[in-house]
Amino acid sequence: MSLVDKALRHEEIGRRDFLKAAALAGVTAMTGAAGCASDAWPSTSAIRYPRPLRKGDVIGITAPSAGVGPTLEPRLLFCLNSLRQLGYELRLGECLRSEAIVSAPAPDRARELTAMLQDDSIAAIIPPWGGELLIDLFPHLEFDKLAGYTPKWLIGYSDLATFMLPYTLLTGIACMHGSNLLESPIRPTAPSLAWWGDVARLPAGATFTQQAADLYQKSDVDWEKNPTATSFNRTEPVRWNCLGHENEPDYMVTASGRLIGGTLDVIGMLPGTPYGDLESFGKSYAPEGLLFYLDNCDFNPAQYCRMLHHLRLAGWFRQVKALLIGRTAAENLREFTPRDALLDALGDLTIPVIYDMDIGHLPPQLILVNGALATLTYSLTQRSLTQQLR
Repeated sequence: MSLVDKALRHEEIGRRDFLKAAALAGVTAMTGAAGCASDAWPSTSAIRYPRPLRKGDVIGITAPSAGVGPTLEPRLLFCLNSLRQLGYELRLGECLRSEAIVSAPAPDRARELTAMLQDDSIAAIIPPWGGELLIDLFPHLEFDKLAGYTPKWLIGYSDLATFMLPYTLLTGIACMHGSNLLESPIRPTAPSLAWWGDVARLPAGATFTQQAADLYQKSDVDWEKNPTATSFNRTEPVRWNCLGHENEPDYMVTASGRLIGGTLDVIGMLPGTPYGDLESFGKSYAPEGLLFYLDNCDFNPAQYCRMLHHLRLAGWFRQVKALLIGRTAAENLREFTPRDALLDALGDLTIPVIYDMDIGHLPPQLILVNGALATLTYSLTQRSLTQQLR
């Protein structure tokens, strides 16, 4: 039985026994996957994980970036009702419904997000989706105060990564990349991938493993036409690739480190700011090194290439053991392909660059916990990612 299955049955085996079993299973699984004992990975500071989500908990719904307009109200209501059917109570923010580019003025959005992070009666926060301009919250956020609040699951991706990456870098609190409210009823997103709701119910110390998906969806879901969708239209075959080793059937690699990353379009602006100090995070929390993940939302191949060069010039890859890069919908720019962009910016790195992974805006997505210890396995017969919440 998987650790997630055990988590879903914890009421049956008793809370104390479950926590003991989950922690032991997590250490054992990570030891086997990484090929070393867990105490071989000491950290000067410890990542903090939220407590497991339970039925009856309150989930806060706020939009720190884009709000939800009237045409998507049916999807919003369907997703809210789905959470209620799972046994959760909801607290809806004022910064939620809007047709504008943002849900509310930046001070209001920052104030509401901060209030939900501070409120101990709220166990998790799930924004409806991403957006475009979350970066304007930074002058109104006090990360030193956020670090003092009780950890709770913050779940999202895309423009939410603008906040989520600095949140983990500056507070040491884990958060979850790979879903949002409008996608939350899709369970599971693919048979070999985790569902956010299962991961949020795991205790600190637990381990979960995901395999590469079999198929993906080649375009975004039209939530207006499909407001009650509970599955993705997955039609295209998935194949994770290792840059420069695509046609080597015997090639294999295993890499371990602390997982961190986000959507390139928005986190690419952070190097050189107080919100993008990856080096200090690595020194404080990840002496074992980093597994760094990225996805490309809107960049064409030239823009994609330039931003990857920018991250490299800023030193973001110095502590990285492997790069995990999501598939992209970018079309070729004349003869220049997305793979050409990777080769130009990253081709001479001495670390593995695994691309076309289940990360980003062409679903389904891996659930990726910022701050988790992770092991990537890539070979002809196994393409997987194991994460331990320790």
